[in-house]
Amino acid sequence: MMSLDYDRLLYLKRLIDNNQATNSDKNEYMKILLQNGSITHDQYNSFIKNQNSEEIVRAALTIGGVILAAWLISKLVED
Repeated sequence: MMSLDYDRLLYLKRLIDNNQATNSDKNEYMKILLQNGSITHDQYNSFIKNQNSEEIVRAALTIGGVILAAWLISKLVED
């Protein structure tokens, strides 16, 4: 698992949530989740091929939200 850039993940998630994300932003978000092992290669490939991409992005937003929540909780515990 790679070192995750939580700030970038949060930024991209907010863009997607607010319908301000470009296709490039969505691609980067999905690539981060893939590299982190949070989504499968099949899910990523389906997204790239535009098969159910909106459903996949919505599911990925939930996954990203959980990852970010866990990160924020760990930061609170550290302090």
